[in-house]
Formats: sequence, C-alpha cells, structure tokens
Amino acid sequence: MRRPTARAYAASAAALAALLTLVPAAQADSTDLTAAATTVIEKVPYAMDSSNQAAWWTPAATYKGRGQYTYFAFNEPGATAATHRPAIARRDPDGVWSRLPLLDKNGQQAEFADDNGHNQPSVARDGSGRLHVFASMHANAWRYFRTEAPGGDVTDHAAELPDQGVGITYPIVTTAPNGDLYLAARVGAGADQRPGKLYRWDNAAAQWSVVATFAGALNRSVYPDDLTVDAAGRVHLLYEWAKAPATGFRHQLSYLRYDPATGAFTDSAGAAATTPVTPATSDVIQDLTAGEEWSIDNAYTGPAVQSAKLTLDGSTPKVAYRYRSADSGGDFRVYYASPSAGDWARQTVYAGGPTTAALGITWDETDAGRVYYVTGSGTDRVFAATSAGSTWTSQSAAPGVSADRLAVRRDSDGNDVLYLPDTAHGSLYYGRR
Repeated sequence: MRRPTARAYAASAAALAALLTLVPAAQADSTDLTAAATTVIEKVPYAMDSSNQAAWWTPAATYKGRGQYTYFAFNEPGATAATHRPAIARRDPDGVWSRLPLLDKNGQQAEFADDNGHNQPSVARDGSGRLHVFASMHANAWRYFRTEAPGGDVTDHAAELPDQGVGITYPIVTTAPNGDLYLAARVGAGADQRPGKLYRWDNAAAQWSVVATFAGALNRSVYPDDLTVDAAGRVHLLYEWAKAPATGFRHQLSYLRYDPATGAFTDSAGAAATTPVTPATSDVIQDLTAGEEWSIDNAYTGPAVQSAKLTLDGSTPKVAYRYRSADSGGDFRVYYASPSAGDWARQTVYAGGPTTAALGITWDETDAGRVYYVTGSGTDRVFAATSAGSTWTSQSAAPGVSADRLAVRRDSDGNDVLYLPDTAHGSLYYGRR
C-alpha cells in the first residue's frame, strides 16, 4: 500500500504544480496568432549539471501509451565541478517523475568530463519500449546505453555499434513510425576531413547497422543538426559544413533525404543525390554570402551558420536556423526556410538582438508552425514565433523561467514538449504548449 499512496501523492502534487504554473495567453502580445495557447511549466525534480547545454542534441523523446510519457536525457553533477553523470528523467502520464541513471560496465553511474557543446546526451525510444542514449562523445569511441525492456536499467551497450574505435561526435537520434531508430553523427577525428554517417537500429532484429556515409569532403567537417522520419519512413537530414578539422562557425546549411524502401538519397526536389554528398553537390539551404570565409579561427567574426533544426509538414521539410550575415551587427539572427520552386525560400524570424545557439521548430496540419529560439539576455529568454504570411510574431514560451537553452519535440497529442535547461541555476524544466 505504501508505494501507491506515495505515487498518488506525487501525482496530485504534480497536477497542482502544473495548475499553478498555467500561464494564460492573455498576458502575451494580443497581436500574436498563438494567443490562445497556454504554457505549462514544471521543474524537473533532479539536479542538473551546468554542462547540460548544446544546440545539435536530441535530448527529449515522447511516447503515447496509456497517456503521454516524456523522456529527458540530461547531465547530472559529477563527483567534481569538471565532471557530469548522464541520466534520464521520465515523466509519466500522471505527472510523476522518475530517474534512470546510465550505468557503466561495473554497474555504477557513468561519469565523464565536461565539454560544453559536445558532451551532452541524445535519447530515443524504439518500438519495443527500449530507451537508447548516446552520451558524452567528442571524438570518443561510442558511449551508448540502452534498456532491455521498458522500465529496466540503462546499461552500457557500446560494443554493439558499428565503427568501433572511431571518434564519434554530435550523435542525434530519432524514432521511425515502424519503431526503428535512425542515428546521425560526425565520424572520425582526422585533420583533413570528418564525414557524417547515418545508422539504423532494426527494432525487430535489435541490431545496429551503417546506412551510408551521407556527407563528406576533403578539408571539410560535417556537423549534424537534426533528423526526422516521415509517415512513409523516409529519413530527412539537416547538417552544416565547416573547414576541417573543426570550428565553432559553419557554412552551407544543407538538406538530404533517404528512402529505406529504395536505398536512394535525394534532395528536397526529389532529384537523385550521390553519397557522400559534398558542399558542391549538397542541397544548400543557406549559401555563402558577401564576406563569408572558410576558417577554423574561433575568433572569426564573418558570416556563418551556427545551429539549425528540422520538422516536417507531411513530407515537406521546414527549417529554423541561425545565421550571422555581414549586416547583422555581429548577432546571429533566426531564419525560417522551406523548399520553393526548386530552391529554398527564406524568411527572417527574429533580428532583435543576440540569440544563443539553441533552436526548435514544430509543425502540424492545422498549425502554421512555431519556431523556438533563446535570446542572449532577459527575464524571459525562450520565445515561440508564428507567422502570418512572411511576418513573424513572438511571445514568451516559458514565462518566468530563465532557461538559456532549449530543445523541442511535438508529442502525438499535438503538444510541443519543451526541454528547458537553466544552466546558471542548475535546473531543468519541462514545458508543454
């Protein structure tokens, strides 16, 4: 009787917290098209390490069973200020949170060195209910953890991946409608090139395999940004290029589509693409502009791309990205892009001041979509922008929360689930809009 009682108490507390933090849209700009929306914010009840911050990652996953489940992969504080311990925070449909630490081969919670922008986790749930987490890799051998059954321990399975002993960076992962997973990552630590590879988890066979090296070129490094799978099972990839070996500033944001039914890669117009694509053969969303240079100088101040996210309207890609142009005063502005007449049409979402690298974008059949971004300062820093034609209007997406990073996943009920780290205060927040 003790466990049900505690669980019921926690569920009531969570429901009360959600009710108290329900923010009426009347507080938002009355001209905003999403003024009917509300935001529920909850603080995840586990301490978060300040290293839990990235832009490329996929740290949130959702699953619809008897209600919506949410999984947040995150870094907990380590034994020292320079280390962290990865874990999963799971939110059940009744609002109760539970914690699943990632366990090493000795059965202890895994611990790794901090490396902001690199050593952060990505998570997905396969069709059999197994959770998969890729954590803390910056040109490291695989650090991969998985459950064997729903609710089981999250244990080390790194030896099961292809490409053993090869440096892996920026692992992003998503679930296909049939329960398979797809994983993209930058592979290798060479000084002359670092390509991008696509992997598949066959859920029925419980096995990983290489799909292809999807992008690579001499003197260039690939930076995966996002991937998603449409209802027909086609995989949509978003990535950037940089001068090898590595840099904080990238160029030529690009798109690629893979069809498992045929094994073919295509661009956004359906034209065949030969892999690995190069900067010259990629479907480029944001090309070079005046003054843009390929540089590995992290003090470079010229035009560049720094982060991007992808969603689908049916099978049509919709992209949010940050770009610094020669006339932006040094700020990375937020842009939206979609395919149009064999090219990409671009719109300015936000040009009102500095932003951080984190972005999100969601879409559905009845909504014109939302682009999420984070401002460089302010009391409210996370905003959601919607459009009327080519004009974008923003409102706070997390009122009263000083989050400085974000990730977004849309659940099967049509809610945007927000992953909101506040690195200054060691707190992680769950949001739903």
